Amino acid sequence: MYAIIETGGKQYPVSPGEDVKVEKLAGDVGSSVEFKALAVSPGDGGLVAGAPAASAKVTGTIKAHGRGKKIIVYKFKRRKMYRRKSGHRQEYTQVRIDEISV
Repeated sequence: MYAIIETGGKQYPVSPGEDVKVEKLAGDVGSSVEFKALAVSPGDGGLVAGAPAASAKVTGTIKAHGRGKKIIVYKFKRRKMYRRKSGHRQEYTQVRIDEISV
């Protein structure tokens, strides 16, 4: 059984018992979160998507908050002496998927 959830403007395939890193969510470690399901596979090989999948619930538990690896952003214009260097670390939340109910 698996589902496709949407959070933070992105879509993730998840299954029960799986840990997934998503965009930062509000909530404390150990609290429960619920996600919007776009498609659900009940386990018989089919896939339910659209309006029938809207009634499905995907719940998870927040395991940790963190920051990803540093990304270097470098802007450069040749012959103009223009150089800008900055870094970025994306914040994430690690969630353990508890159950998918159809």
